[in-house]
Amino acid sequence: MNRIVLLISLLFILTITGCADKNSSANEAPLSEAPAETPDLTGDTTMTVMEEEIITKASDEILTEAGAGAAMSVEAPEVPLTESASEQEETSLPSTSEETSVSTDTTDNNDSDGELSATDDADNEEASQNPGAGIFTSNELSDDIKNRITGVSYPPGCGISYDDLRYLQLSYVDFNGQTQLGEMICNKAVANDLIQIFSELYHAGYQIDKIKLIEEYGADDDLSCADDNTSCFNYRVVAGSTNLSKHALGVAVDINPFYNPYVTYPNGTVRISPPGSEPYADRKADFPHKIDENDLAYKLFTKHGFTWGGHWKTLKDYQHFQKPL
Repeated sequence: MNRIVLLISLLFILTITGCADKNSSANEAPLSEAPAETPDLTGDTTMTVMEEEIITKASDEILTEAGAGAAMSVEAPEVPLTESASEQEETSLPSTSEETSVSTDTTDNNDSDGELSATDDADNEEASQNPGAGIFTSNELSDDIKNRITGVSYPPGCGISYDDLRYLQLSYVDFNGQTQLGEMICNKAVANDLIQIFSELYHAGYQIDKIKLIEEYGADDDLSCADDNTSCFNYRVVAGSTNLSKHALGVAVDINPFYNPYVTYPNGTVRISPPGSEPYADRKADFPHKIDENDLAYKLFTKHGFTWGGHWKTLKDYQHFQKPL
């Protein structure tokens, strides 16, 4: 900028000097001679050329510096503008990438769902074949089952129809902690209750000695209880009476009967059945497989509307749960 000011000052001085010389020459020439004389313009012409060269050079320098300054003033704002444009492109890229990712994830999820469905089917198939997963089924009596029970637990003149009974298969955990598959026949009115109860007992690891059809004991309830067998249907009367038992209707279940005996008081005498289960008639004692109000079997059966023989007043049937039709 200092150079520009000096150049402009020089041009100004030269211009004034030239004008002054011209004015001086004009003043010195007499007016009458002005038209006749031919003025000597050599010096003026030379001065004019020098002035033009100086002016041209000065102008070029001025324009060069001014142009550089102008270029700087233009380039300065272009930098952030270019960066802003780049930032906009980079900002938009994640959006596009994100959409692709979502689309890809959706595709992956669809594939994954398909694989999971196939896996679930395989798992279900394995579960149905694996006793450890638990088997709990209820079916109408087949001809084979009818043949097995007829004349045994289902005597001639039985007052309940085959159609009112159901054949159950129930997984359970035995006293050795092993999974077993038991059989039971019950009234169709309680079939769903028993499926749910025994399923919960099984998955809780609740131990049951065995679950067999009473046919295994010739429909002899005493033998079944002495072997600690859990059972349901047996068309019979209540021991010591002519009244039909709830077992005859298939709505009563005896659970681990040896550890939960049947206690009566005929003529004031305590009678405990089955034989050998006398130590377990003492319900204040602590021993395995005892059914009381804190026992899971008690909680599940009563939850499903069954009553417990341990609450009876004139006798105690600690193994027994029954439900009214």
